[in-house]
Amino acid sequence: MLYRLFCHSILLIALAGLACCCSQRPNPKGARTVIDGFTQGGTYHIVLKGTGYDSGALKHEIDSLFSIVDRSMSLYNPESLLSRLNRNETDSVDSFITRCIEQAEQISRESNGAYDITIKPLTAAYGFAGDSTTGAPNIDSLLQLVGYEKIAIRDGRLIKQNSNMQLDLNSLAQGATVDFVASWLDGKGIENYIIEMGGEIFCRGTNPNNTLWHIGIDRPIEGNLTPGADLQVIIGVSGQGLATSGNYRKYYTTDDGRKIVHTIDARTGEPVISNLLSATVVASTATLADAYGTLFMILGLDRSKEFLSTRPDLQAYLIYSDDAGELKTYVTPGLASMIVPQPKH
Repeated sequence: MLYRLFCHSILLIALAGLACCCSQRPNPKGARTVIDGFTQGGTYHIVLKGTGYDSGALKHEIDSLFSIVDRSMSLYNPESLLSRLNRNETDSVDSFITRCIEQAEQISRESNGAYDITIKPLTAAYGFAGDSTTGAPNIDSLLQLVGYEKIAIRDGRLIKQNSNMQLDLNSLAQGATVDFVASWLDGKGIENYIIEMGGEIFCRGTNPNNTLWHIGIDRPIEGNLTPGADLQVIIGVSGQGLATSGNYRKYYTTDDGRKIVHTIDARTGEPVISNLLSATVVASTATLADAYGTLFMILGLDRSKEFLSTRPDLQAYLIYSDDAGELKTYVTPGLASMIVPQPKH
């Protein structure tokens, strides 16, 4: 999930912020409060329009919120509730995991099972869930442990048809974390902010220059390792979540030359390689943008376009390569209206 945030010409941010608000004073144009930190193996950035905030107190609050989510949904924290559920040490679920499972089930049904959070045995076998690969995975065997319809939540408990089933919430957990922080900020009466964590974004109100928050979408080419270094386009966003999925940074090549990407079709158990290079989604929440971005990478270009034609609530910027290897785009009408014109050089 890769992007850069631009407030003004180029303002980068990311973060999840919670804040105790001080009394707000009139602020000059361009005034902002920036909070940065580390969480869940990456970084977060938050920008609040204006000053008058205690950034130290805010960072303390923010870090405590991230810790709450980490103890719930992290695959990389062996003591998280999700890790314990996967090891069958408990069957109790909290509100974070419950909500993620509910939203994931909706998308799984819409996609006929292409998107599925029970793919942890597959992501682990391919080395994308904090696990080391142990050779070519036995796909047929692992697929017996995959299937969103094989799990349910009843009376606050996770029910699995097979005790060896495991969940991987990475396709929406970071978006859910951003939404959690955004809700906290809303509750504090903070009206103008942007949150970015690991590429998942939610913003509200206007930026310190009194315009929409500007977010850059990276050009999805191999070798573009620095977010923001090579931008495809910049869009203006407010009151929505945004996420980008792509396979051009998170992949590896096997000894026999096979490219293994982190996007896996739960129906086949195979990594998905297509001419769709990246999918940026704008939705009502960062959680939905995160999950649908992953779904579109699974579906590929043509099926994603078909899906989007029935979903006016979702906006997307799809970058793909044509038969000649040239970068092309498919942009929904709603997202096209968000593009910020750039001066010609």
